[in-house]
Amino acid sequence: MATDSPYMDDRETRSREERAQQQWATLRAALAHAKANSVYWGKVLEEVDPQAVQGPSDLARVPLTRKSEVPGKQAGNGPFGGMEAASMGQLARVFQSPGPIYEGGEDKPDYWRFGRAMWASGMRPGHLVHNTFSYHLTPAGMMVDSGARAIGCAVFPGGVGNTEIQLDAIEQLKPAYYGGTPSFLKILLDKGEELGRDTRSFTHALMGGEPFSNSLRQELAERGVRALQCFGTAELGLVAYESEAMEGLITDEDVLVEVVRPGSGEPVPEGEVGEMVVTVLREGAFPVIRFATGDLTAIMPGVSPCGRTAPRIRGWMGRADQRTKVKGMFVAPEQINQLMQRYPEIRRARLVVTRENEQDRMTLMAECEGTDSALAEKLTESLQGVTKLRGQVKLVAPGELPNDGKVIADERSFD
Repeated sequence: MATDSPYMDDRETRSREERAQQQWATLRAALAHAKANSVYWGKVLEEVDPQAVQGPSDLARVPLTRKSEVPGKQAGNGPFGGMEAASMGQLARVFQSPGPIYEGGEDKPDYWRFGRAMWASGMRPGHLVHNTFSYHLTPAGMMVDSGARAIGCAVFPGGVGNTEIQLDAIEQLKPAYYGGTPSFLKILLDKGEELGRDTRSFTHALMGGEPFSNSLRQELAERGVRALQCFGTAELGLVAYESEAMEGLITDEDVLVEVVRPGSGEPVPEGEVGEMVVTVLREGAFPVIRFATGDLTAIMPGVSPCGRTAPRIRGWMGRADQRTKVKGMFVAPEQINQLMQRYPEIRRARLVVTRENEQDRMTLMAECEGTDSALAEKLTESLQGVTKLRGQVKLVAPGELPNDGKVIADERSFD
């Protein structure tokens, strides 16, 4: 890797046609591997011919695996619920993420692919990375650790806490790079300033694990730290990362990202907010195929001004799990999607839940051409049939509903 290049490798600037050709070929191999070697994925892919998956519409027919459902699938079904495609002896480590979800890590260089995000944030060979992600239970610490080693950086495994001890290490070792959450970097810098400690060695940072506000980014810049962010999970590794352009997050070269309507596996148009679904392009011990993260985002048009040509997402925009209780009964986004499938003239729909006179009220807002009273009556009847609750229907013009990914908007106040 050329240290004077802003790009970690040539894959970041290849044409969209070349990327698509190589990624879909890799996906077909990954699907075949998962189908042949994993009990769980063998069932998911039972009706799927891996060689017939040639593009997004083919992939969209593969059933989703929802992150929220993984703990239930794993409980009582062996350590991993059959999701593994290798024996325990082939794994290097086993992790427990919140849920709990258990996943294994392989002994491969930069297994979680964080080196790409770290390179884009300005980390270069020969320097020291102060890593404050946790090394226990979850793989977050190992993600940054293995990424740094892939670049050629040494790592100080600081973890979280022990602030004054970490300040001792920062003064002595003078690391140029920080990896961790934005809030803990602020804690270190604030505490260092309070105690008169020298933290000026920090010049670059890669942030993750929590939202990174523009105000904190500006504050860090004023203190001499150029900080960029990335998005990843324990199951997926790196999903997307920020570059010097700071215009959205660029998807990793080894993932396919879809954005689907919450409560369904149906992809939404570019620019529309929906649930992030990720497939990791690898033949490994832990296949991850159409993994519904529960996080909201949107695909951005065009390519980044930095020259990287992979698709971009707008970053984390909230949670997609909008299931809520109305009059003592749960209503889920899947039910609203059922209605939309029955009435193709509906372009977008949102169930708005309010409270009037101490009573729950729900109104289905549906975008369509015109104000067909017969359609509104049919929708009202279907709404009650699907949810078992009475509600109103309001037809609105296309584009009137906010583009924020919400299928159910709970606007009740209990003050």
